[in-house]
Amino acid sequence: MPLATDDPEPATATRLSAPPAALCGLLGVAAALAVGDLVAGLLSPASSPVLAVGGQFIRLTPEWLKAFAIATFGVYDKLALLLGIAVVLVLMAAAAGLGSRRSAAPGAVVIVVLGVVAVASATAAPVFSLVDLVAPLAALAAGLAVWFGLHRLAMRRAAAVASSDDGSAPDEEGSEDAPSSSEQPTVHRTGPVGRLGAARRRFLLGVVGAAAGAGAAAVAGRWLAAAGGADASRAAVGALPDAPGPLADLSGADFAAQGTPTWLTPNNAFYRIDTALQVPQLTTRDYALRIHGLVDRELRLSYDDLRARRLVEAPITMTCVSNEVGGSLISNAVFLGVPLADLLAEVGVRPEAQQIASTSVDGFTTGTPVAAVTDGRAAMLALAMNGEPLPVEHGFPVRMVVPGLYGFVSGCKWLTDMELTTFGEFTSYWEQRGWAEQAPVKTQSRIDVPRAGGTVLAGRTTLAGVAWAQHTGVARVEVRADGGAWQDAELARDVSIDTWRMWRTEVDLAPGAHRLQVRATDRGGDTQVATPSLTIPDGASGWHTVDVTAI
Repeated sequence: MPLATDDPEPATATRLSAPPAALCGLLGVAAALAVGDLVAGLLSPASSPVLAVGGQFIRLTPEWLKAFAIATFGVYDKLALLLGIAVVLVLMAAAAGLGSRRSAAPGAVVIVVLGVVAVASATAAPVFSLVDLVAPLAALAAGLAVWFGLHRLAMRRAAAVASSDDGSAPDEEGSEDAPSSSEQPTVHRTGPVGRLGAARRRFLLGVVGAAAGAGAAAVAGRWLAAAGGADASRAAVGALPDAPGPLADLSGADFAAQGTPTWLTPNNAFYRIDTALQVPQLTTRDYALRIHGLVDRELRLSYDDLRARRLVEAPITMTCVSNEVGGSLISNAVFLGVPLADLLAEVGVRPEAQQIASTSVDGFTTGTPVAAVTDGRAAMLALAMNGEPLPVEHGFPVRMVVPGLYGFVSGCKWLTDMELTTFGEFTSYWEQRGWAEQAPVKTQSRIDVPRAGGTVLAGRTTLAGVAWAQHTGVARVEVRADGGAWQDAELARDVSIDTWRMWRTEVDLAPGAHRLQVRATDRGGDTQVATPSLTIPDGASGWHTVDVTAI
C-alpha cells in the first residue's frame, strides 16, 4: 500500500478539504473492520469486531427494544442490527475524518475508542478465551496504520494544492543549447504544479491500495468464517437411520388452496429467532455432548453415539414466545432424534432435579422442566429435520426440541451441555432478562385470508387460517364478523396434538367495512384468552382481529 513519501512535511497551517478528510476516516475504519474479520476468520469467527459488538449489544439491549425489533423485522432482526451497526460506523468514520482536517489526532482517538469497545465486547462474551483478543487488537493496529498513512498523504496533497494556488510559475529545467528546428526542449517540472501532480498520484494510490486491501481482507474473512466446516460436515452425514413406524397420513392436513400455509414448513422457510449473529460452526467430528449435574452417572456422547441410538420421528410445531397475536413466528417440521427420556433414564435423574440447563456452543442457555420431557411427549435431541440433517442455522449437528413449550425454554440449538439442576440454582439467558421460568405454549389462532386492510368482494367470503395448542391439540375454531355470533370453522385433518391445525369457513359480508375475529378451543376445553397481553413474559394472548373492506 503506497503510503510512504519523500516529500517534505506539510505546513501545519494546511487544512484538508471535506471529501478527502471523510474518505480517510472511512477507509481507516473499513481497514480495521476488514482486518478484524480476516483474523477472526483464521482464529475465532465470533471474535470479529462487528460480531462481538453486535453480540454485546444484543445482551445489553432492553427487552422492550428487543421485542420491538422482532415485531418489526421478524426473522430479519439480525440483518437489521448489522445494517444499523454499519450505518453508525460509516457516520462515525466520516465524522472522524471531518474532525481531523488539520490534525490526525481526533480521528485516531475515534479509532482507538472503537477498538476499545471491540476488545471490551470480546472479553464480555459468554464464551471467551485470550485468542479472542487477537482480532480486535489487529483491527485497531490496522485501522491506525491506514488512518495515519492516508491522512499524511492527504495533508501533503493539500499542501501541494495550496502551493499551486499561490500562482507561482512552474520551475522548468531544459537544455542550455538552442534546440534544433526538429527538437523540443526536455522540461522537468519541479515547482508547485509538478509537486501537486505527484502528491495527487500518491494520495490516489494510497486510497486505491487501502480500499483494495480492505476489500480483499473482508472477502477472505467472510470466506474463512463460512468455511468452518459445518456445511461440509452436514453434507457428509448422508442418510440417517429410519425411525420405526410410518408418519400419520398428511393428506388433507392443510387448506393451502384457500391461503393457509402448507402443513409442513420447508426448511428454508422455517422461522429463525436466536441470539447468534454468526452461525456457530460445529462439525460432527468435533461434536461432544455432556450430560451431568443431579444425576447418578455422568454421560458424554459424540455425534456418532447419538446417531447409533434409538431414534424417534415426530411432527412438531415450534412457536417463538415473541410471536405476537396473528404473527408468523411459528413453523412445523418433522424432526428425527434421540428421545430425551431415554437419555435421562440412562443417567439416572435425582429426585431433586427440576430442570435441564442446556448450553449452546456459543454460550446461550435455556432451562427446560424435567417434567415436560419425561411425560411421554416426543421431546428429543433432534438430528434431522424434514428428512435432512439439521440445517446449520437451525442447530446442526444437534438441537433440543420439546413439543408444547416455547422455544426460549426448550429449543437450544448447537447443544453441547445439559446439566440437571433446580430452578433456584440456574437462571437461563432469557429468564435473566425478565421472561418466564416456565412457558407452555398458549392456545392461539390466526386469520391468514383475508389479509388485514385488504379488500374482498361483498357476499360469500372465504376465511382461512391456522390454530395451535401444542401437546393439547386443537378441538375447535370459531370465527365471527363485526362482533356477531361465533360460527364453527371446518378443521383440516388432525395429524398430531403437537402440531398446528388449519381451518376454513365462509361468511356473508355486505358492502362496507368489517371486523373479523377468530378464536380456538383446545382438547381440554379451554378457549383462547380474549384479553390482549404482551409477549413478555410468557407469550402473547388475545383474539386475532382483521379489518377488511367489502366492495
